[in-house]
Amino acid sequence: MLTSKEVAAVATRALDSKKGVGIKLIRVEDVTSLADYFLICTGTSNTHVKTLCDYVEIKLKELGEPMLGREGHRGNSWELLDFGCVVIHVFTNEARQFYDLERLWGDGEQIPLSEILEQQEK
Repeated sequence: MLTSKEVAAVATRALDSKKGVGIKLIRVEDVTSLADYFLICTGTSNTHVKTLCDYVEIKLKELGEPMLGREGHRGNSWELLDFGCVVIHVFTNEARQFYDLERLWGDGEQIPLSEILEQQEK
């Protein structure tokens, strides 16, 4: 079983490898009981949003991490993957601007992605 930090790292690398845009990882465990991390990403189209979500689901399933739920909104303009400790939001650009989750969860700690993504390259 992976830690919440490991789940977040695997998902972040998966989104990055499929060209997810504007990836943000926010540690929210001190702000809410919903999850330890929110991972937010933009896809360039509805199809890209679905592809990003599918790939994250596959990568975490390969590691034995169960997904608790997957919700789609308005024809893939926003999909949510719930892994319990990590909730992943993948938006089209318009939906991301509209919902502005980074502002809503601004009290959370934004995690620098450089170390997570450097591990992918090794």
